[in-house]
Amino acid sequence: MTKKVAVALSGGVDSSVTALLLKQQGYEVVGVTAKTTKSPEAEQVVQNARRVAEKLEIPFYPLDVSDVFEEKVIKYFEESYKNGETPNPCIMCNKYMKWGVLFDYAIQELGADFIATGHYAKIKHDDGFVKFYPASDEHKDQLYFLFLLNQSQLERTLFPLSDYVKSDIRRIAEENDLPSKSSKESQDICFIKAPMTTKKYLNNILEAKQGNFVEKSSGKVLGQHQGFWQYTIGQRKGIGLAAPEALYVTGIDAGTNTVYVGYKDELYSDSLVLKNMNWSYPQTEAEFDFMAKIRYNMQAVPAHAEICGDEIRITFNPAVSAIAKGQACVLYDKDDGHLLGGAFI
Repeated sequence: MTKKVAVALSGGVDSSVTALLLKQQGYEVVGVTAKTTKSPEAEQVVQNARRVAEKLEIPFYPLDVSDVFEEKVIKYFEESYKNGETPNPCIMCNKYMKWGVLFDYAIQELGADFIATGHYAKIKHDDGFVKFYPASDEHKDQLYFLFLLNQSQLERTLFPLSDYVKSDIRRIAEENDLPSKSSKESQDICFIKAPMTTKKYLNNILEAKQGNFVEKSSGKVLGQHQGFWQYTIGQRKGIGLAAPEALYVTGIDAGTNTVYVGYKDELYSDSLVLKNMNWSYPQTEAEFDFMAKIRYNMQAVPAHAEICGDEIRITFNPAVSAIAKGQACVLYDKDDGHLLGGAFI
């Protein structure tokens, strides 16, 4: 019996080729697109996806998820900054949109056997569990953004791009004259469109409020700023303070509207404690070595974990720079790089 797959179509090249490949493999393919905001840009995404579906001659289902997106992604993003944290909205979008509303709609309403996305990731069945492995494209570690997925979701998910690199996908789109063949890479925060920036966006929703830059080592006030939310841990540019060496943001206190600054060596830390860990599959060891990332755009580093009740104590060797509250710490197997789990810092 032919299996039915609902592809999360964004109108971009990755999801378009995902649908094409699955159709070529003999699946019954349908396209589903989430309209995330009530804006012309979001409507354009739906229309771009519709053109792809028409080209591929597959059924197309647009889904208005703007209310859920507002609550679970945009509000989370804004509240995180208000609390002095550095959020990662893509992780929450995957949890609540693609593997939330869209996943439920595809399985329950459309009767799909699987959903598929254009993520670069690989799934393997091992020891009775579904495990998440890096894709062939070493420049595309998308496991970081998917650490909240559970076993039941992974069992119903396909990632057709797992064995391809981006240049392959572009070539396939060209050869098949897909409408998305010349589409640009998607930007980090889909609801903040250029020329709008994160800083401008936050300044539009938060009223300017004078606070102090404080040297963390001495407690000395070095100057004033107009709101802690304009700064992130590890930031060097745009601080505007004169000093013998470059100053970095080393800490943020939302309660007192204080931005702490210091020199580069003060950014480094060799440990942290995680709570509310989401394991990709059950872990049996109380202590183990692994590779870790504390943000997406970094090389994974060696680390050691000690599970103590509902807490996990992590030690980095060497120390890592700019651990930011609100970002995710994601754990990978030290031998083959598959996903072990993760948690928000």
